Amino acid sequence: MSDIATIPVEVPTRAPSGRTNTYLLGDDPAVLVDPAARSDELDAAVAERSVGHVVVTHTHPDHVGAVGEYAAETGATVWARHGRTERFVEATGVTPDGTLRDGDTLPKTDVTAVETPGHAPDHLAFETDAGLVCGDLAVAEGSVVVGWPEGDLRAYLGSLRRVYAHDPDQLFPGHGPAVDDPRATCERLIRHRLDREARVLAAVENGATRIGDVLDAAYDKDLTGVRDLALRTVECHLRKLAVEGRIRWDGRRVDSGGPD
Repeated sequence: MSDIATIPVEVPTRAPSGRTNTYLLGDDPAVLVDPAARSDELDAAVAERSVGHVVVTHTHPDHVGAVGEYAAETGATVWARHGRTERFVEATGVTPDGTLRDGDTLPKTDVTAVETPGHAPDHLAFETDAGLVCGDLAVAEGSVVVGWPEGDLRAYLGSLRRVYAHDPDQLFPGHGPAVDDPRATCERLIRHRLDREARVLAAVENGATRIGDVLDAAYDKDLTGVRDLALRTVECHLRKLAVEGRIRWDGRRVDSGGPD
């Protein structure tokens, strides 16, 4: 079974913990996942293993900050998601040595890439026989931001359903503790999104025409400090509903009439 070491590192992030989980999978070669920043603990963990590959679950700033430094120090092969190389270079400053498609296994390891878009368009998870390193697809408590323009709720729900079908033993998320009940967690996150969608749709059907009005009707909690994230989430819901023909949304105004 693959050994998975979890090293949380402090990094500027909107996640409640203020930290991003970096992972080391296996040894000789080890796979370094999401080196978000340097830390003494991570330096020591990297020094103890023969790191052969560096990968990221996605290229948001709180997941990639130390890719270049650890790649240079270890001489590891750096991988990006296929079709997203330019985005990877812009985020990390590193030109990848190779790219990963869904189902590709890193050389000389049991680590396989699983495409899980939704939170970000380039999102990957990494499957081992110990579980799935899932980045910002899932969390043990609360929910994941799926906000415009990075987020796509249709893709996100599809990714959760796919992971549910894979039924890994554990999920190892980008923030917070490991998830021991992956299927229940996927179900909870799907239900949360669909419940929020129902509130957004009800707000529109009840006459809300501006995104701020939809937000106020769809959320019944204090959004101090996170209102911008909630607005981006509502826009993702509106875009999903518009694609499905259930509302009209032009980026500024919404109504419940459906497509012309």
